[in-house]
This record gives sequence, C-alpha cells and structure tokens, in this order.
Amino acid sequence: MHKRSFLIGAGALALTPLARGAAAMVDYTPGLVDERLAAGETLLVDFWASWCSTCRAQTRVIEELRATNPAYDAAMGFVRVDWDQHGDGELSRRLNIPRRSTLVLLRGDMELGRIVAGTREAEIRALLDLGLA
Repeated sequence: MHKRSFLIGAGALALTPLARGAAAMVDYTPGLVDERLAAGETLLVDFWASWCSTCRAQTRVIEELRATNPAYDAAMGFVRVDWDQHGDGELSRRLNIPRRSTLVLLRGDMELGRIVAGTREAEIRALLDLGLA
C-alpha cells in the first residue's frame, strides 16, 4: 500500500511544473493585456500561430526556462496571442508587431524588450531576465 501511495505521489509531483506552466500561460482576449498591465503586472506577450515551427521552438524554450527557474512565473505573467485571430488586431498594431513568432516583454506603458523569430535559449533567457529586474 505504501509503495502505491509513493508512486502516485511521485507522479503527481513530477507533473506539478507542467501544470503550473500550463496554467500560467493565458490566451489573449481583447483588453486583457491592458487590464493586466494596469494592475501592475509585467507580461511576456507571445504572438504565435499553431502552424508556426519557430513559434513552437520558442514555446519549448520558454517552458524549459520557466520549469527550471520559478522566479519567472513569480515575476511575470505570460499571454499568448493567436496570430491567426489577432495578428491584425489593435494590440498588434499598437505594438508594431511585424509577424508571428514575436515575443514582447511589457511593464506598465514600457516595452522592456522584444525578440522577433529568435529561438536561442540565451536570447530568450535574457529577455525573461529583464522581467526579473
């Protein structure tokens, strides 16, 4: 009985980072970014498309970094903007987003940094580290 409880508990513990990461990424709806920034949050806004291989590579790197450094989730929120739905929307136009696979770090009314089509771990880590300061 103890062995079964141990295995169930170990399995749940192993899945905890995945559940935390999945819950922390929020799908964009109009007004969401402005609302969260007004509340004082720092946000990484990810302009992505489900069919974009560069976007998938960025997502993998971001999730790995978040899993290894919980400070990212504590310091900022993560919002995913579906390019196919909102690529020509107000937020994309206001932030001058040139294409999908664009990551933008925002705090208040300031853009702290941006990556366009970059997938290198060091580059994405440097962007996330700006949100820790």
